Amino acid sequence: MTDPRETAEARRTANDRKLPRIDLNQSPFTVAWEITRACALACLHCRAQAQPKRDPRELTTKEALNVIDQIRAVGDPILVVTGGDPLMRPDVYELLEYSVSVGLRTSLAPTASALVTPRNLARIRGAGVRRVGISLDGPTPAVHDRFRGFSGSFKRTMEVVQRVADAGLALQVNTTVTRHNLSTLKALPELIAAAGAVQWSVFFLVPTGRGRVEDMISAEQHEDVYNWLCDISRSASFDVKTTAGPAYRRVAIQRARAEGGEGHLAGAGYRFQDSLNRPMIGINDGNGFAFISHTGDVCPSGFLPLAGGNVRERPFAEIYRHAPLFRELRDPDLLKGKCGECDFRMVCGGSRARAYAVTGDYLAPDPSCAYEPGAAGERPTGSPHGA
Repeated sequence: MTDPRETAEARRTANDRKLPRIDLNQSPFTVAWEITRACALACLHCRAQAQPKRDPRELTTKEALNVIDQIRAVGDPILVVTGGDPLMRPDVYELLEYSVSVGLRTSLAPTASALVTPRNLARIRGAGVRRVGISLDGPTPAVHDRFRGFSGSFKRTMEVVQRVADAGLALQVNTTVTRHNLSTLKALPELIAAAGAVQWSVFFLVPTGRGRVEDMISAEQHEDVYNWLCDISRSASFDVKTTAGPAYRRVAIQRARAEGGEGHLAGAGYRFQDSLNRPMIGINDGNGFAFISHTGDVCPSGFLPLAGGNVRERPFAEIYRHAPLFRELRDPDLLKGKCGECDFRMVCGGSRARAYAVTGDYLAPDPSCAYEPGAAGERPTGSPHGA
């Protein structure tokens, strides 16, 4: 029987060879595009504050097709089509097919709703999409249903997960970490592995939209979860990556160095080598990542709702490359406080979205980070607080 650790490492090594070498000042590694804010759910932490009906100000089909051309013109980024629930736009299949046809590596993040039928999944696969991301925020109905705002959500999510597998699509599981599910995280990896997921994308709550500051976990708890994820990533059959948790990269590198090896972190755009102690660049809000809203605003991320411009008025490439907001976010010398002093600022840089959400200053220190630059004896742990 194949050792899952060997399988995971072989896949990560193969993925490394495929990663494009790009200048993040010129082209993002990933673009997330919220094609609609319409959604049938009312999730506690929804950054979009999604609504039951579509916004009449949404980009039209013609405008949306033009946006795809604009994204392709900037380089070869991964395009994540999201919402709201992107399946609530009738033209979503046309947009997916066109995106794939122009050469964009396109994935879809639908809501686990009644729209995720075998027929619609077949249409998604037929459009050329190969990966679908589904949110799972707890290992039981009690936890997940509270997150998603209605009873039965967990059952439907697990049904959707099986449908994704049956459709021959690669499954990515997305989980948002808050104080409400922290103690249940340790039960998720087994469930995710059993579902056959290729990646676990762990989001750390940013208090924007419906997300609240009091639902964030503490800086020390963030550190514990990062260390635990490092442990999980070494033996899991799936890749592990973080969103709004750039300090995970710092923790992974610290641990690898302490063990006398190289600094590694798996996941598209999140694996780093440090065998020669060379400077490393990390994907962050506005620095290798960009977000396009349903009305065309271009933001550093969906969790940092400041627009550098709008694709109805300026080309996406011009906004990403030249807007003052994006240029500032790509300059580590502008970071303030301990983030500006940190020896890991090139690979981490702190969550700019969380800094903005908590302090109103996107260059301020990330309040979720427990690391003190220059401090010795950082303690690794192996389990989330309360787990």
